[in-house]
Amino acid sequence: MNILYCGDKGIAKGALVSILSILKHNKGVLHFYVLTINYDTTVAFTEKSAKFLDELVKKTNKKNFVKLIDATDVFVKNLPKKNMGSYFTPCSMLRLYIDKVPEIASLDRVLYLDYDVVCRGDLSEFYNMNLDGTEAAGVLDIYGRRWYHYHGLFKQDYMNSGVMLFNMPECLKTRMFEKAAAMCAERWMMLADQAALNKTIERRKLIDRKYNEQEERPRKDTVLHHFSNNFKFWPYFRVQKVKPFEIDKIHDILKITEYDDILNEYDRLKEKL
Repeated sequence: MNILYCGDKGIAKGALVSILSILKHNKGVLHFYVLTINYDTTVAFTEKSAKFLDELVKKTNKKNFVKLIDATDVFVKNLPKKNMGSYFTPCSMLRLYIDKVPEIASLDRVLYLDYDVVCRGDLSEFYNMNLDGTEAAGVLDIYGRRWYHYHGLFKQDYMNSGVMLFNMPECLKTRMFEKAAAMCAERWMMLADQAALNKTIERRKLIDRKYNEQEERPRKDTVLHHFSNNFKFWPYFRVQKVKPFEIDKIHDILKITEYDDILNEYDRLKEKL
């Protein structure tokens, strides 16, 4: 199973929690890739963190690995010029360049995960689903699905990009990533990377929300719990941000304790990052 994270050194804590959760529920061979850049004020994911995570996953299976890939050169040659001043760091755009990274472009399929996604079950059914003629599989965005429609005025088809399963040969065939990266270079967009992917994925497979639950609390059947930002309207409007490595917030705000075994392990290991 090929799993991809993208980000700078700031995602290390989240990646540790996410990887620990995947190891807990998945016993097959796991290949983790971390795509990073060292650009302007963005400091790359460190070799030290990658080495520690690689040693960690090998304790479960010697065939597992964590591979750090520096994509700075690719990023600089293909800057998302119109979206460089967005709310998100430049690393949010990195998944748009994986067609230009040989180690990833050569894979049959890759599961992209945001660093704030926690696994609660076996991923094999999701990962091995039929993707013939499909570029990517994903779940509707809980907010964007109401406002953005790409294949019909009333058709809900706007996917959240925090969990996406890419069929790499098909993506290369349609030049989907190339088109998305060009779009980010040429025009400003709200949530640019997610918008570009949604605009350029011609053949998508919409799957059950259990593979990308974006609400603050998981359901009984949730397999991947995405700690995305949530809008709160009472007693005043605000954006609630709770990440899976913020243990006190997980307990005090979300009232979630089911991840405590993973979080206890994270707390024991985090200083080694």
